[in-house]
Amino acid sequence: MAHGEDTEGAGAPVTAPRGVKVSLPTLTALVVGSMVGAGVFSLPRRFAQESGVLGAVISWVIAGFGMLMLAFVFQTLAVRRPDLDAGVYAYAKAGFGEYLGFFSAFGYWASACVGNVTYWVLIMSTLGQIAPALGGGDTVLAVVLSSVGLWGFFLLIRRGVKEATVINRIVTVAKLVPILVFVILALFFLRPQVFADNIHGAAHAGSLFAQVRGTMLVTVFVFLGVEGANVYSRHAKRRADVGRATVLGFLSVFALFASVTIVSYGILPMEQLAQLPQPSMAGVLEAAVGTWGKAFVSVGLIVSVLGAYLAWSLMAAEVLFVAAKDEDMPRFLSRVSTADVPVPALLLTTCLSQAVLVITLFSGDAFDFALDLTSALSLIPYLLAAAYCVRHTAGLGPAAPGARRDLVVAVLATLYTAFLLYAAGLKFVLVSFLLYAPATVLFAMGRREQGRRIFSRREVVIFAVSVAGAVIGVLALALGWIHL
Repeated sequence: MAHGEDTEGAGAPVTAPRGVKVSLPTLTALVVGSMVGAGVFSLPRRFAQESGVLGAVISWVIAGFGMLMLAFVFQTLAVRRPDLDAGVYAYAKAGFGEYLGFFSAFGYWASACVGNVTYWVLIMSTLGQIAPALGGGDTVLAVVLSSVGLWGFFLLIRRGVKEATVINRIVTVAKLVPILVFVILALFFLRPQVFADNIHGAAHAGSLFAQVRGTMLVTVFVFLGVEGANVYSRHAKRRADVGRATVLGFLSVFALFASVTIVSYGILPMEQLAQLPQPSMAGVLEAAVGTWGKAFVSVGLIVSVLGAYLAWSLMAAEVLFVAAKDEDMPRFLSRVSTADVPVPALLLTTCLSQAVLVITLFSGDAFDFALDLTSALSLIPYLLAAAYCVRHTAGLGPAAPGARRDLVVAVLATLYTAFLLYAAGLKFVLVSFLLYAPATVLFAMGRREQGRRIFSRREVVIFAVSVAGAVIGVLALALGWIHL
C-alpha cells in the first residue's frame, strides 16, 4: 500500500501522507466509507430470503448492539494500547502469539480479497439485467469480464495510479446519495398493508430464531470496516479521536442500513423481495417509482463499487505489507516499487481474488457465497481482537479507571463474535479452514528466513487443528455433505 496518500472519503480504509495527522471528521468519514460498500445494495433480498420484519428488527438490534460492543473494543484498545498501530492484526499477535497473529492478518486479508469478488459479481449481476449472458454475475462470460477488470486494476495500481481527491468525492456521493434517496422514496411510497403482511415472515422463513440466525452473516458483511480508523490509527492527531470516529461512524451507518432493510418490506411482499436479482435495492425502487429508480440505483452502485474495489485492493495489500514488515509474512511481500506500491502483496491479493472468482462458477449463488465467506473469514480476526481486549482489561485490575466497564464490554463483544461463528454454520467454518491451513506456508517461509523453528509446541496444536479442519472440509465437499 502506498503510504504517501490521503484518500479522505474514498469509501474504504485510507492512508495519510507521511508525517501528516488526520482529524476526527476525516477518521469518521473513513469509518463510514469503509462500511458503506456493495453490501447495502443487497440488503432487501438477503433479509427477505431469511426473515420477516420482526426477525429483521431483532437481527439489527442484536447486530447493532454486538457490533457497537466491538466498536467499543477498538476504542478501548486504541486508548489503552496506543503502541499497537496495525489494528486487528496487531491485537491478535499481542494477545495470543505470532501464529494466531498471522492467522488474524491472513484472515483479514483473505476476507478483503473475497469481499472484492462480491464487487465484480454485483457489477456483472447489475449489467446482466441488460445483457442476459452475464446472468447473476456467475456465468463464464461474467467471470471472464470480471477477470479482465481484476487484472486491469492490478496494472493500474501497479503503475502507482491512486485515487485523486475529485474521484474520491464522486465515489462518496455516488455511494451515499442513492441510498438516502432510496430510503426517502421508499418511505413515501410505503404500502402499510404490504408492510403488515411481511411482519411475521413468509412460510419459507421458519421460526423467529431461524430468521434471526439466518441474517447474522449479512450484518457482519455490511459492518466490515468498523475497525477502519484503527488500521491507520498512527495517523490520528489524537489517539482518542480513533475511538470516537469508530463509534460515530458506526452509529451513522447502522441507522442507514437498518432503514434500507425495514422500508423495503413496505414496497413488495416478502416472497417477491426474496426473488429480486441483485442489486435488490434497484428492484425495490423500480417497484416503487418505475424504471428510472432501478437505473438510478444501478449507476450509483457501479461507480461506488469500482471506487470501493480500488480502495480495498490497496487495503488488502497493506495488510500483507505490514505483516511482512513485522516479519510475520515472507520478506518478499514487504518489497515496494519505485512508485511506492507493494507489488508482490498486490499480486498475491489479485491472485486470491481471481481464484475465488473462478470458484463462484460452481456455487449455487455467486454473490451470496462470496458475501458469506467474506463474513466468515473476518470472524476469527474479530474474535481474537475482542478476546485480547478481555485479557488486557482483566489484567489491569479493578483499581484501574474504567477497567471494569471495559472488561464487561469486551466480554459482550467476545460472546457476540462467538455467536456469529455459530450462526455462520459448519459449512463456512470448514471452507475458511481450506484457506487458513495452506496459508501456513507463508508463516513457515517467514520463520525460515529468520532462522527460527517454524512452530512452538502450542503452535503445532493450532496447526494440527487447522489442517484437520481443512481435511474435513475437503471430504465434506467431495462427499456432498456441504455445497458451495
